Amino acid sequence: MTGNKEKSPIKAIILSAGQGRRLLPLTENIPKCLLPIGGRPIIEWQIDALLAAGIHDIAVVTGFKSSLVEALLQSYENRARIHTIFNPFFEVADNLASCWIARSVMDRDFLLMNGDTIFDKALLMQVLNSASAPITLSVSHKPIYDADDMKVQLDKRGWVKHVSKSLSANQIDCESIGLIFFREHGPQLFRNAVEEALRDQEKLKFWYLSIIDALAAKQLVNTCFVSEHFSCEIDFAGDLEKAEALFSKINQDKVLHNRLCTG
Repeated sequence: MTGNKEKSPIKAIILSAGQGRRLLPLTENIPKCLLPIGGRPIIEWQIDALLAAGIHDIAVVTGFKSSLVEALLQSYENRARIHTIFNPFFEVADNLASCWIARSVMDRDFLLMNGDTIFDKALLMQVLNSASAPITLSVSHKPIYDADDMKVQLDKRGWVKHVSKSLSANQIDCESIGLIFFREHGPQLFRNAVEEALRDQEKLKFWYLSIIDALAAKQLVNTCFVSEHFSCEIDFAGDLEKAEALFSKINQDKVLHNRLCTG
């Protein structure tokens, strides 16, 4: 019997192992992913956007105060297949190690996101519907880029040429927002590269975007511009204020919409 093989559903992997020390004392007793924005933890915004987009298979890499994250995730047990993967190296390694810990679940198309990136459903849908490529990096324009931004240089086709915090001003075309879509042979390429990188102990302190930078040299990384949508990476207190302003408005609009629909 012949026929088209049904494609497996897309997975999501959320990297939420870190404490977020640049946000101390706010993160003294809770991980950054549980900080509230518009009255809801960051990770709830992420999971609710994933569920709204039809993604129900979610892995969360935890570390600092893991039990608090696990307790929150229990509220989703009847709505999604969410499991945690503990990273015991969260205090001595960066997020490349979290990817290594989660490599076994990178077995089909998946989204990889930082646990401190908040975005709306519309942004996620644009990424999911972007032009097919092994790896798609979600990017945005900014008028000014600071030292902490993960900057991106593009080639003439608009694909990624380099991604690094240390790009010079004349190299910068946009920045990564912390959301990547792996399709086709992209998951295997990334998983293999992560496994190879962590054979070198010095790379425990590397970001996973160093792997994306290396794969970009092989013309494997396309971009999806999401500048018109709501997104914010939470690294500093000022980012919390910005996210609060952006996403509180989304909550207010949602409440108004629900009232109009039911009134």
